[in-house]
Amino acid sequence: MAKKGNRVQVILECTEHKESGMPGTSRYISVKNRKNTPDRLELKKYNPILKRVTVHREIK
Repeated sequence: MAKKGNRVQVILECTEHKESGMPGTSRYISVKNRKNTPDRLELKKYNPILKRVTVHREIK
């Protein structure tokens, strides 16, 4: 029998890409533990459109 956990899927979206005005978006799907990290997640990920590592923040 599977346990119901605190793990939830979150969507990470690039913050610099919105400001640049270029078409398209850079998004990643990740998993976090809601109990350990109740705040919004913020990670550095590669943005293939800008071709560099940028800050991606949790949306929704």
